[in-house]
Amino acid sequence: MQQLLPALLLLILTHLPVAIKDLVAFDVKDYGAAGDGITDDTQAFADAWEATCRKAAGLPIMFIPGKNKFLVSPIIFKGPCKASNVLVQVEGTLVAPDSPSTWNFTDASLWIQFKSVDGLRLTSSGFGRFDGRGSNWWRQSCKLDPRKGCTSLAPTAVKFVQCNDLAVSSLQFINSPQTHILIIDSNRVYVTNLNITAPRTSPNTDGIHIHASQHVYIQDTIIGTGDDCISIGDRTSDIVVTRITCGPGHGISVGSLGRGGSNVSVERIQVSYVNFFNTTNGARIKTWQGATGYAKSMSFEKIRFNNVQNPIIIDQNYGAKANNYTIQQNAVQISNVRYAYCAGTAKTDIAVNLNCSQTVPCTDIQFDNVNIPVTSRGDTTRAYCNNAHVTTSGYINPPVMPCFPLKQSSDNLIS
Repeated sequence: MQQLLPALLLLILTHLPVAIKDLVAFDVKDYGAAGDGITDDTQAFADAWEATCRKAAGLPIMFIPGKNKFLVSPIIFKGPCKASNVLVQVEGTLVAPDSPSTWNFTDASLWIQFKSVDGLRLTSSGFGRFDGRGSNWWRQSCKLDPRKGCTSLAPTAVKFVQCNDLAVSSLQFINSPQTHILIIDSNRVYVTNLNITAPRTSPNTDGIHIHASQHVYIQDTIIGTGDDCISIGDRTSDIVVTRITCGPGHGISVGSLGRGGSNVSVERIQVSYVNFFNTTNGARIKTWQGATGYAKSMSFEKIRFNNVQNPIIIDQNYGAKANNYTIQQNAVQISNVRYAYCAGTAKTDIAVNLNCSQTVPCTDIQFDNVNIPVTSRGDTTRAYCNNAHVTTSGYINPPVMPCFPLKQSSDNLIS
């Protein structure tokens, strides 16, 4: 019972109406898991999950004990489960197979997936870890080595599909072959106190990606990877990201949106209290030309930049090289974006980059007390602006002013 104390704490934090006597634990070792990091424990995990998911009374708990390392091959934990809430408590380490050949006859996009499990709580006392062992995937990535036979799709470490009323807390995720956590088609998701790490050179290793989900809250999390710390995709709304440490990586991105000319709907995105360290981007919005739809009502507030290459960037020409830089008539309409109380240093002299569509301007872009005056070398910074309707208040440095469609690049650099 002492090992289950974190579960009891979670009950208190989430106000689940379950008495201690109603807790029922299903330990993966009781179902044959060796926990030596060598034996394949996938079947034991599948059996423990089946027992957990079919338990109707009380709060069923799938328990993964500490001081053990469990080798788990690709697996899907499917619902719906009989209980209204299901807890998976991870105290040990789950490790993925280290050879991509393991995925030869299965879905290469996933390692561990939870599907259609409402009321899921995935938690730990702080020692639970998912180790994707992605180095062999990275070596054959098309992004690093675009040769014939390279890999463009690698597994996501943990994927949540159609999981409503989901809570993920107090876990470590390291070295995923590709994205570490994917949240898709899920509503009312609460993520807190995670630590997500991978080398800065690891390709496409986003920390958390959100797609087609609403009411998602991410807080008190440390992320340093080879791609976006957090990326917010299409068909998302009411996303709150706060108290995040990001770096290394590509920053926090809304997008990319609209690839292939799709219709985009993104709104009510709030990002606040983020510290960016040595990232390629800070607060980024990126959309493809040729798309339609909107991305609106977004805010980036109380942000700190430390040696960030592009602290504030809107790029409506993302992927333009693939289209030979051809100007297209359609674009995602970006509007009502607020940057407030953002400060720090840039790695280059362009601290603010508003690269909006030639044909569909960015509108209602608000700057309120933004101060990124110098680079990390001490050089003065500038703002770049193309077809953005900007308003400012408070102290703004570098100056950011409304701008018209680009004619010459020098016309749009504001000293």
